[in-house]
Amino acid sequence: QVQLVESGGGLVQAGGSLRLSCAASGRTFSRDPMGWFRQAPGKEREFVAAISTSGYNTYYADSVKGRFTISRDNAKNTMYLQMNNLKPEDTAVYYCAVKIRGGNYYSYNNYDYWGQGTQVTVSS
Repeated sequence: QVQLVESGGGLVQAGGSLRLSCAASGRTFSRDPMGWFRQAPGKEREFVAAISTSGYNTYYADSVKGRFTISRDNAKNTMYLQMNNLKPEDTAVYYCAVKIRGGNYYSYNNYDYWGQGTQVTVSS
């Protein structure tokens, strides 16, 4: 049974930074691509970033490109999302996910396991 636990969310002022972590267990972590999604109140869950098994390939939503950095440490079974220059529109619950099935990295329908989410709130 795969378990994903996010941490690192919180309240930050616009322009500030946060680092999210996603600790995984229950599966050989290094086999699977992983991603971050977010969901704001009243909105659909949206893609934020994804990373290949090795970490060599990364993918970002246009809205976060240049501000967020996704990374992973397979030895620690942990994925990270470094978020810099945060904006109020980044406010959402952030979820990490593991991708086992095929399909592109950008659709939440292509991810198989999800964490419980961590709240990120950016004040103006």
